[in-house]
Amino acid sequence: MKFYTLIFCFFLISSFATAQTHLYEHPQIEQYIAKHQKVAILPFKTSITLRPKEMKSMTNEQLKKMEEDEGLSIQNAMHSWFLKREKTGKLKVSFIDPLTTNAKLKKMGVTSENFGEYTPDELADIIEVDAIIMGSFETNKPMSEGASVALGLLVGMYGSTNKATLNMSIYDAEDGIQVANYNKAVSGSIGSSTEDLINKLMRKASRRISYTD
Repeated sequence: MKFYTLIFCFFLISSFATAQTHLYEHPQIEQYIAKHQKVAILPFKTSITLRPKEMKSMTNEQLKKMEEDEGLSIQNAMHSWFLKREKTGKLKVSFIDPLTTNAKLKKMGVTSENFGEYTPDELADIIEVDAIIMGSFETNKPMSEGASVALGLLVGMYGSTNKATLNMSIYDAEDGIQVANYNKAVSGSIGSSTEDLINKLMRKASRRISYTD
């Protein structure tokens, strides 16, 4: 009886883990992806929801800075993931360096405050690419090392993230069409760093995106 109970629990856990990943792909995804040559990854819009007692030890400005740093960490981690594939000859497109991407956005007055006023094709036009990768990240503790240390110094809380959800979309630059969307929820038991999160997301997403062989 115990054996069957364990099997049933394992099945439930496996089903729950699978349900944590949601994928959307445009019916003509292959046609869109095939024409992309230059791609930019934008900073991810991040929301860190802390407990009230944790917020007492920090200001709204400090939280905002922490969220921006976390968004930049996601951007850099994803860019690094693709660069590793480039070194092995598996990358079919070129990815713009985050420093260049962010500099072009800043030069045109695009900030974290007014980011939502621009459409995906407008952002792609500013950066001069064929497609952009952008999205959001929600968590109750930061995953990036820098933000995690900062939080620990401010409120005395260290450790891995308990809950986090990353939502990533690819948009075609020509018409702003959403080519694909990947939404993945993770927990501290799965990974405690930005790199862990990106690796787990991209392992599944890259199977359907022909940016890599």
